[in-house]
Amino acid sequence: MSDASGSQQPVMWAEAELPREPQRPARLQPVNRNQLLWHAVDVEKLVGPDHLVRAIWELVGQLDLTGYTAEVRSVEGVAGRPAYDPRLLISLWIYAYSQKVGWAREVARRCEYDPAFQWLTGMEVVNYHTLADFRVQHEKALDELFAQLLGVLSSEGLISLERVVHDGTKVKASASGNSFHREKTLRGHLEAARERVREMGDPRQEESSRRAAARERAAHEKVERLERALKEMEKVQAAPEARAADCRNCVFRQQCCPGAQGRRIVRSENVPVVAAYLAKMRSEAARALYRLRAPMAEFSNLWLKTKLGLRQFGVRGLRKVRCEVLWACLTYNIQQWFRLRWKVRLMPAQA
Repeated sequence: MSDASGSQQPVMWAEAELPREPQRPARLQPVNRNQLLWHAVDVEKLVGPDHLVRAIWELVGQLDLTGYTAEVRSVEGVAGRPAYDPRLLISLWIYAYSQKVGWAREVARRCEYDPAFQWLTGMEVVNYHTLADFRVQHEKALDELFAQLLGVLSSEGLISLERVVHDGTKVKASASGNSFHREKTLRGHLEAARERVREMGDPRQEESSRRAAARERAAHEKVERLERALKEMEKVQAAPEARAADCRNCVFRQQCCPGAQGRRIVRSENVPVVAAYLAKMRSEAARALYRLRAPMAEFSNLWLKTKLGLRQFGVRGLRKVRCEVLWACLTYNIQQWFRLRWKVRLMPAQA
């Protein structure tokens, strides 16, 4: 800008009129997933020193696992692949139940990426079929394992084994509405299953003996289930017939049922065991003991459903269901030992 004399004057701009540089975008670190990485893994440091999985591994290592190792067919000095250590499989299932995982395929999948599972297996992946078979094939050894754990808890003063408390809870079965049939339908399925077993023949003569043996085993198990279902149905049907026969021979039948249609009389009577229990519960001493039931039995059932997610069984058949219940109870007991003993002992070392 110049004045009348022609001299240059400094240009004065308002603050709002000052020229600005164009706004530049933010510079962010990109995520590149199209690459391969080589990195070292210290397996021992995958989990912290106070992790639950370390406590499980330590406690299972203190138990006698002879009931499991006695059934291992691979031995030293003989060719063949070595078997998985029962200590590893037991620890895997106990930790899996503590994480609300009750399916063998999910346990095998977590061995691929979960640090705690990787620490247990040493970065190996255990086949789901091995896990599924191990869970239900060693019923006697599992009973012994449960008894040994109770001994450990008793020796550390966590339980006294002086009083047994009973409490019930409902857990859904692994079954659908299609598994319940009438007698005619059951007999039809049973005959079809028996015919299928007869047609299969000897599985050793077929090309794939392993698959053929599995199919034959499944067919035989189906026949056994249907036969058991028919026996249970016969028991249920026999009960009303017995009551009807008693009614027909009763001397008071004409007084109770004078008409052709008859009528129903309901009479409630406690069996001797229930009557004795009710009489005992009227005493103050029995009521004092009953008040201990809530913190002892109801707490454990609540823990099993809330912490372990045991609201539906993942297996079928009473024998397999019993094994799953034992696994859940083992997990519960170890979690209490971890909470009340193992972490307490670890605190001074960490301090």
